[in-house]
Amino acid sequence: MCRFLIYSGQSPILLSHLITSPSHSILTQSYDSRLRLDQTRPHNGDGFGVGYYTAAPAASRRRQSGEVEDRRVYTTAPVEETIDLGPEPCIFTSTIPAWNCRNLERLANKTVSPLVFAHVRASTEGALSDSNCHPFSRGALMWMHNGGIGGWKLGVKRRLVTDIADKWFEGVGGSTDSEWAFALFLDSLEQNGHDPDDQTKQRDGFGHTALRKAMLKTIERINGYRKSLPEEVRQSGETRSLLNFAVTDGKSVVCTRYVSSRNDEAASLFFSSGSSWREQKTSTSSKKPGQGEYKMERRDKGADVVLVASEPLTFERDNWVTVPSNSVLTIHNQNVLIHPILDEYYNHSPSFTRSSQFAAEEGQLSTKGAAITRDNSVDGIGANVRPAGLGLATV
Repeated sequence: MCRFLIYSGQSPILLSHLITSPSHSILTQSYDSRLRLDQTRPHNGDGFGVGYYTAAPAASRRRQSGEVEDRRVYTTAPVEETIDLGPEPCIFTSTIPAWNCRNLERLANKTVSPLVFAHVRASTEGALSDSNCHPFSRGALMWMHNGGIGGWKLGVKRRLVTDIADKWFEGVGGSTDSEWAFALFLDSLEQNGHDPDDQTKQRDGFGHTALRKAMLKTIERINGYRKSLPEEVRQSGETRSLLNFAVTDGKSVVCTRYVSSRNDEAASLFFSSGSSWREQKTSTSSKKPGQGEYKMERRDKGADVVLVASEPLTFERDNWVTVPSNSVLTIHNQNVLIHPILDEYYNHSPSFTRSSQFAAEEGQLSTKGAAITRDNSVDGIGANVRPAGLGLATV
């Protein structure tokens, strides 16, 4: 399976502070994933991808007085032009393992952005190719997935493919269940009355409510395809889905932690929020990748920075909150909202403990649950911590 990371901040951040420098960065997780036990494919080495939005329009150089351009001589005062880069994210993907890509380090050291998606892949569906590397995009919309759609080769894929509009069908360039899920999301967004290709919404955003409703409809439709399979087909193979989806329009972010089961735990997902994400300056600090010690600082009650990750980027117990299974997390104006997904797989009992066996068998969670080790010690990730600036919605 895969690991992903999301950064949403009031100010741009250097990508290296997320992707390469932290001791348990997304790059480190590509070869040392602590919450993923998969003996057949122990590494997330089947490529990676980074998607990010430009912080502001780029400014061109000033024209000097008397400068010749297009056979015209400019004799007026210097004028600074801006280059409109559009609302679309920049996406860099590669089939090279993240830990072995020198260009990733170069890119991360010189690029800043206020909204970043990063993904390392362990393929379950689809060949090793750039077209199968996350994140996927259409216009300003960007998408990632960690997990798998159950019953994909038992008939679910055929039902999904035939159920979406032609333009979303034609837009799929790869062969992963994750990209087809994105096509289904686009179709669901359109069915809810929001054209994903609308140029105004591409620039201004679709709104977090529209994104969340389309996400919930996407999950509902996937569950419907599973239910429509004949009983003997459902009994012949695994049809439970692990659907940790993430989507953004460049303004808001919507993520899910979901499993199509009432009794099983979903794939791991955590978030952290605070006033700043900073490297801790110590006498032993190193400039080498993967050796930086970072911390989410909380200087006030506001949340200027929100991180969402399949695995925590630090070993600080109080830095991270476990996202509950079968819930949707929304980031809007740096506020974090968590809504339960109230369908047939939601368990209303607050005392019920889900089993981690299925997620562990799928390589998505350690058998010890949400724990991460460093130097042979065990640090439990705080499931009951409420960072400053956190808003929890329960309805």
